[in-house]
Amino acid sequence: MKHLLSIADLSTSEITSLLELAERMHRLQGERVKKLPDLKGRTVVNLFFEDSTRTRSSFEIAAKWLSADAINMSAKGSSVSKGESLRDTLLTLDAMGVDAIVMRHPGSGTVAQAAGWVRASMVNAGDGTHEHPTQALLDAHAMLRHFHSHDQGDLAGKLVAITGDLLHSRVARSNVLLLQRLGADVVLVAPQTLMPPAVGTWGVRVVTDIDEVIADADVMMMLRVQRERMAHGYFPSEQEYIEAYGLTVPRLARLKPHAAIAHPGPMNRGLEISSAAADDARSIVLDQVSAGVAVRMSVLHHLLTDH
Repeated sequence: MKHLLSIADLSTSEITSLLELAERMHRLQGERVKKLPDLKGRTVVNLFFEDSTRTRSSFEIAAKWLSADAINMSAKGSSVSKGESLRDTLLTLDAMGVDAIVMRHPGSGTVAQAAGWVRASMVNAGDGTHEHPTQALLDAHAMLRHFHSHDQGDLAGKLVAITGDLLHSRVARSNVLLLQRLGADVVLVAPQTLMPPAVGTWGVRVVTDIDEVIADADVMMMLRVQRERMAHGYFPSEQEYIEAYGLTVPRLARLKPHAAIAHPGPMNRGLEISSAAADDARSIVLDQVSAGVAVRMSVLHHLLTDH
């Protein structure tokens, strides 16, 4: 691996290797001293042109726990805000000899384009509405740990329902690609107004009624409702969205006893997910957060060592 730009770029063996190493890295979180020497002397730059808490923090922690030097940069503090081109900013970082650049950018495909400009390894931390590959990997890692803890095997044959704003979700796109590769049955649930135009080519089942799948789902993944889009008529009102697509208390009661409740965050409690669901014993929301550090450690290890 030179870069991680898309789930589609990974072979099945690479996915398996990343997840297996993530499981080993996960154990480090329980140690008193959380430090491995694997990336000592390496430098990782987190270059974020969109706000982030979970993703940037977990990449920073991942790099530091592997003994790399981690540097955080944002658009507001970079020369881009002074008029410098993105290409020149990346070439400047590359000329400094950094080893990896973790980049989030609002432009779909921008991170892949940037990978052609630099010698450093590029990691896609979310590009527009395109992909978020490490989020999909950490979601799968958290799901696998949940199923293993309940002696339910792996993801093969499991029904994963991804519900919410599919139209603008890079998380959904990456998860569909990855979960299918791991043998899961994926169903997408959303109002027609929030379905991607090309969703018919994704090779997954698509429904507009959440109650059609709630009782059969092994995983209910709820996507964040972006309140700022409500003015554009994607759905009539918050209350109508809650009634039609929210993981409410009545729907929570219909879930399987060992189903997993997932959310990539940040959550709108009381909108796409009720507080009861977010805090339910079946919720893996915080497990996804801890999985993020382990998976990003695995990704950086694969990119920057000969493993």
